[in-house]
Amino acid sequence: MKKYKVTARPDELSEALKQRTIEELNAHGYEYDELWPDYCFVIGGDGTFIYAVHEIMRAHKIPLRDVKFYGIHTGTLGFYTDYRDTEYDEFLETFLAGKCTEVTYPLLQVDYAGIIHNAINEIRVENAARTQVIDVYVNGEKFETFRGTGLCVCTQLGSTAYNRSLGGAVIQEGLDLIELTEMAGIHHSKFRSLEAPIVLKGDSVLEFRSASFNEAVIGCDADVYHIDDVTSIKIYIAKTPVHMLRGRQVSYFDRLKSLF
Repeated sequence: MKKYKVTARPDELSEALKQRTIEELNAHGYEYDELWPDYCFVIGGDGTFIYAVHEIMRAHKIPLRDVKFYGIHTGTLGFYTDYRDTEYDEFLETFLAGKCTEVTYPLLQVDYAGIIHNAINEIRVENAARTQVIDVYVNGEKFETFRGTGLCVCTQLGSTAYNRSLGGAVIQEGLDLIELTEMAGIHHSKFRSLEAPIVLKGDSVLEFRSASFNEAVIGCDADVYHIDDVTSIKIYIAKTPVHMLRGRQVSYFDRLKSLF
């Protein structure tokens, strides 16, 4: 028997669709299981989708690679979903008929002091208390010294999230790339970093070194971790991707136009 769970945004419409989904899946022989799901249905927005993935990584016993995520948007069309709430019947019928296509999307991984965290959109190293000095290495080679608030590393999917707000480039779907973008860099005659986003190959390994990360934090999507005693941080694409179900083909540019 296939097992599933449902993660919904806490609003009236999303909660109503959650109950409907549970009733219909149970009627078709599926079993609700919070801890060992084969499928995670996500009802809400892109933020809800990201939360659902982190929820599996953080609180559940099943490996992320064994869960397939399938979402419906109760707002505008998102990057993680193919259906709006008004298309609910088609959304569920496509799944029950086995007509979904499985795709994978990369996770970012950060490794520091033996601690590992993952993110879908971006990983940020930021310090709001003081100027953060970071030596940036790409695949072991010194690239630059950055001074400012921090640095943001994003996936292709994450390029339209916080990265875009920082002035980073939007990366087209299907490209195996990561992007490094500055957060409030300080530039004058005595020191200067690239002062522009840089897009790197997906197999690149970034390392951030500093004599002190005191008062700085690492942000992994919405999760934040303090790193006071850290001197080296590595960020790269994780070996395990996120498995998602797509119910239909929606143009990447249609998604962009619906959001921006």
